[in-house]
Amino acid sequence: MAKPNDYEDFKGTLQNGAPSNEWPDALKALWYDAKGDWKASHDVAQDMENAMGSWIHAYLHRKEGDEFNAGYWYRRAQRKFPTNSLEEEHRDIINFILDAN
Repeated sequence: MAKPNDYEDFKGTLQNGAPSNEWPDALKALWYDAKGDWKASHDVAQDMENAMGSWIHAYLHRKEGDEFNAGYWYRRAQRKFPTNSLEEEHRDIINFILDAN
Protein backbone atom coordinates (compact mmCIF):
# COMPACT_ATOMS: atom_id res chain seq x y z
CA MET A 1 0.00 0.00 0.00
CA ALA A 2 1.46 3.32 -1.04
CA LYS A 3 1.86 6.20 1.36
CA PRO A 4 -1.29 8.36 1.41
CA ASN A 5 -1.17 11.59 -0.58
CA ASP A 6 -3.21 13.57 1.94
CA TYR A 7 -5.35 13.28 5.06
CA GLU A 8 -8.38 12.00 3.15
CA ASP A 9 -6.26 9.23 1.61
CA PHE A 10 -5.00 8.39 5.10
CA LYS A 11 -8.55 8.07 6.40
CA GLY A 12 -9.32 5.72 3.52
CA THR A 13 -6.59 3.34 4.69
CA LEU A 14 -8.38 2.78 7.99
CA GLN A 15 -10.47 0.07 6.35
CA ASN A 16 -7.30 -2.04 6.06
CA GLY A 17 -6.22 -4.53 8.70
CA ALA A 18 -2.81 -2.92 9.26
CA PRO A 19 -0.74 0.03 8.12
CA SER A 20 1.76 -0.51 5.34
CA ASN A 21 5.22 -1.70 6.38
CA GLU A 22 6.57 0.85 3.88
CA TRP A 23 5.18 3.79 5.85
CA PRO A 24 7.31 5.79 8.28
CA ASP A 25 6.82 4.80 11.92
CA ALA A 26 5.19 8.13 12.70
CA LEU A 27 2.40 7.47 10.21
CA LYS A 28 1.97 3.93 11.51
CA ALA A 29 1.62 5.23 15.07
CA LEU A 30 -1.13 7.63 14.04
CA TRP A 31 -2.86 4.92 12.01
CA TYR A 32 -3.07 2.73 15.11
CA ASP A 33 -4.40 5.67 17.10
CA ALA A 34 -7.07 6.34 14.46
CA LYS A 35 -8.08 2.68 14.69
CA GLY A 36 -8.53 3.04 18.46
CA ASP A 37 -5.42 1.09 19.46
CA TRP A 38 -3.77 3.57 21.83
CA LYS A 39 -1.30 0.99 23.14
CA ALA A 40 0.03 0.00 19.71
CA SER A 41 0.31 3.68 18.78
CA HIS A 42 2.14 4.45 22.02
CA ASP A 43 4.49 1.49 21.54
CA VAL A 44 5.54 2.77 18.10
CA ALA A 45 5.92 6.38 19.28
CA GLN A 46 7.88 5.35 22.35
CA ASP A 47 10.48 3.62 20.18
CA MET A 48 10.94 6.75 18.04
CA GLU A 49 13.77 8.68 19.64
CA ASN A 50 13.29 11.95 17.79
CA ALA A 51 11.16 15.10 17.87
CA MET A 52 8.38 13.49 15.83
CA GLY A 53 8.16 10.58 18.25
CA SER A 54 8.00 13.04 21.13
CA TRP A 55 5.20 15.00 19.43
CA ILE A 56 3.13 11.85 18.87
CA HIS A 57 3.92 10.69 22.40
CA ALA A 58 2.71 14.06 23.73
CA TYR A 59 -0.48 13.89 21.69
CA LEU A 60 -1.22 10.39 22.98
CA HIS A 61 -0.75 11.38 26.62
CA ARG A 62 -2.90 14.45 26.04
CA LYS A 63 -5.53 12.14 24.59
CA GLU A 64 -5.47 9.91 27.66
CA GLY A 65 -5.90 12.99 29.86
CA ASP A 66 -2.40 13.03 31.36
CA GLU A 67 -1.57 16.70 30.79
CA PHE A 68 1.51 16.64 33.03
CA ASN A 69 3.14 13.83 31.05
CA ALA A 70 1.93 15.33 27.76
CA GLY A 71 3.55 18.63 28.71
CA TYR A 72 6.88 16.90 29.22
CA TRP A 73 6.70 15.32 25.75
CA TYR A 74 5.61 18.57 24.07
CA ARG A 75 8.68 20.23 25.58
CA ARG A 76 10.86 17.38 24.29
CA ALA A 77 9.30 17.90 20.85
CA GLN A 78 9.93 21.65 21.19
CA ARG A 79 6.23 22.38 20.69
CA LYS A 80 3.75 24.41 22.68
CA PHE A 81 0.91 22.61 24.43
CA PRO A 82 -1.89 22.82 21.84
CA THR A 83 -5.23 24.50 22.33
CA ASN A 84 -6.92 22.88 19.33
CA SER A 85 -8.98 19.70 19.55
CA LEU A 86 -7.41 16.25 19.59
CA GLU A 87 -8.93 15.56 16.18
CA GLU A 88 -7.36 18.71 14.76
CA GLU A 89 -3.99 17.87 16.26
CA HIS A 90 -4.17 14.32 14.87
CA ARG A 91 -4.86 15.74 11.41
CA ASP A 92 -2.10 18.35 11.81
CA ILE A 93 0.49 15.72 12.73
CA ILE A 94 -0.52 13.49 9.81
CA ASN A 95 -0.34 16.41 7.37
CA PHE A 96 3.07 17.36 8.76
CA ILE A 97 4.33 13.80 8.19
CA LEU A 98 2.88 13.58 4.68
CA ASP A 99 4.37 16.96 3.73
CA ALA A 100 7.79 16.00 5.09
CA ASN A 101 8.12 12.62 3.39
